[in-house]
Amino acid sequence: MPSDQPRRGRAARHAQQPSDAEPTTPQKAPITLARITDAALHVVATEGYDSLTVRRITHVLGTGPSSLYAHIVNKDDIDDLLIGRLCSRIVLPEPDPAAWQAQVRDVCAQLRDQFLAYPGVSRAALAMVPTNLETLRVNEGLLAILLAGGVAPQTAAWAIDSLSLYVSAYALERSLLAQRQKHRDHEWLLSRDELVSRFEALPADRFPQIRSHAVELTAGAGHDRFDFALGLVIDNLIPRQQPRG
Repeated sequence: MPSDQPRRGRAARHAQQPSDAEPTTPQKAPITLARITDAALHVVATEGYDSLTVRRITHVLGTGPSSLYAHIVNKDDIDDLLIGRLCSRIVLPEPDPAAWQAQVRDVCAQLRDQFLAYPGVSRAALAMVPTNLETLRVNEGLLAILLAGGVAPQTAAWAIDSLSLYVSAYALERSLLAQRQKHRDHEWLLSRDELVSRFEALPADRFPQIRSHAVELTAGAGHDRFDFALGLVIDNLIPRQQPRG
C-alpha cells in the first residue's frame, strides 16, 4: 500500500511557507521538492512540456521513481510545483488606485513571459485549482490591485479567472506555433504576405468582408494581440460608483 506521506507533505506545503534552509550532505545531494522542480523545469525548457514525465525527471536527477514518490503524489503534483515556482518570480506592485489597469497588465505580461520561457508549461495551469501558496500570492496581488481600483469584489474575482485563462491559453498557442515552425515541411505555415494573398483571392461572392479586410485580419506583431485582448477585459472593468456625499 503506497505511503500517505506525499499527500501530507503537499498539504503542509499549501499551509505554510517553505523553509529557506536547504539540507546538505557531503556526498550525494538529497532529493528535495526544490530539486524536483528544478529538474522538471529543465525538462520543459529543453524538451517541452509534452516530454515531462516522472521518468524523465528521475533521469535528470539520477535517481529512481520511488525517490520522487516520497515527496510527490503524482504528475499533477509536479504541475502544481511548476506553476508555483513560476509564480514565485512574479513581482507584485503596491496597489495604486491611479494606475491599477497598468498594474494588472504588467502582472499578466510577467506571467505570460514566464510561461513562454518553458514551452507548453501553461497547460499545467489550466483546470488547476490554485492552492499553491505562490500561485495564491499572485491571485492575492491581482485581487488587491483590482479592489484598489474600485472594481466590485465579484467582478474582480471573475476577472482574475478570465485573465489567468487567457494568459495560459495565449502562451500555450504561442508554444504550439513555435513547435510547429520547427518543421518547415508543414504546408499550412504561411507568411503574412502569403496569407493576405490567399484571403484576397477568396471568392468575392462568399467572402466579401475577408477579402476587403485581409490586411486588418492579419495585422499585429509581437504581443499586440495579447495586449488588445487584455484591454478588452481590463478596460471594461467598471469601478463601483462612489456614493454621493
